[in-house]
Amino acid sequence: MHSYRGAMDYKIELIPLAVRDVDRSIAFYGDSLGWSVDHDQTVSPTLRFVQVTPPGSACSICFGVGLEMMPAGSSQFIQVVVADADAALAELRERGVGCEGVDDQPWGRFVYFQDPDGNRWALQQVVRPS
Repeated sequence: MHSYRGAMDYKIELIPLAVRDVDRSIAFYGDSLGWSVDHDQTVSPTLRFVQVTPPGSACSICFGVGLEMMPAGSSQFIQVVVADADAALAELRERGVGCEGVDDQPWGRFVYFQDPDGNRWALQQVVRPS
């Protein structure tokens, strides 16, 4: 196992996500998922930046116009840790988000869903061995 002994902590701040329709994505992440829309800035007709953060997360996603670096829907495994997979599933369903049931694995409990562009998300409840 590698051990880092530097003087600085590194924390991931922002992950870009490719989408086809910015306003539809704001509605999905902001309204359907209940995530915070931190920024929605139109810099010019060819550049719009939107930053959205899940509750309790120090890491955000961003999408917009003029930020496309890959085809929309090409992110197939973005993983977010949650405290309770069953509660996360219930909340997603209550908000009308289509998702599968809880997938129990020896290394975690997972709930999967997709955004309107097909970007696939996994919510993981970490399971500690007893």
